[in-house]
Amino acid sequence: MSQNTPANGKTPADFWFDPLCPWAWMTSRWILEVEKVRDIEVRWHVMSLAVLNEDKLDDVPEEYREKLVKAWGPVRVVIAAQQLHGDEVVGPLYTALGTRFHNNGEGPTPEAIAGALKDVGLPEDLLEYADKDTYDTELRASHQEGIDKVGQEVGTPVIAVPGADGEQVAFFGPVVTPAPKGEEAAKLWDGTLLVASIPGFYEIKRTRTQGPIFD
Repeated sequence: MSQNTPANGKTPADFWFDPLCPWAWMTSRWILEVEKVRDIEVRWHVMSLAVLNEDKLDDVPEEYREKLVKAWGPVRVVIAAQQLHGDEVVGPLYTALGTRFHNNGEGPTPEAIAGALKDVGLPEDLLEYADKDTYDTELRASHQEGIDKVGQEVGTPVIAVPGADGEQVAFFGPVVTPAPKGEEAAKLWDGTLLVASIPGFYEIKRTRTQGPIFD
């Protein structure tokens, strides 16, 4: 992946997501708010909870195991859309999927995926790739690119931005609900970049007291 500044001069912010994750969805809505108030341009990439956890299936609860099996479909459709129709379709398709999965409560059903494809004007036959490994090599490569920046002990989302020395600064999260807007979004962005840029800084965390608030 190129780390070059986009032609419009904005700072690239690379964002890795799995459309199944409600917390990544919250973070993605926040970074789109940041895009309005800070000079950044979000570039979307898929990562996969199924890939991340495929060697841990024997250690997770049955309910989560079933969820991970179903997690292949949405990311496979997104990577197929990217391969066949270009990088520019990834962000809009993610928004359409997330809106149906999370905000509308449809969940990651074939009907929701087909509806999302239709919402953004993509061929609905892309749904066929949900059960195919045609682009699994590309999916795994995209996933690995994101996870290599932060390590195996995190999930989705991963965000990477250029650091002061030219190398990317990458981090998992932030995990936040509801998605901050306006100046609050900008403050969280500035603060996140500040702590993430400190060499040796690894973690701030507190217990979640509420679930994702979709608004």
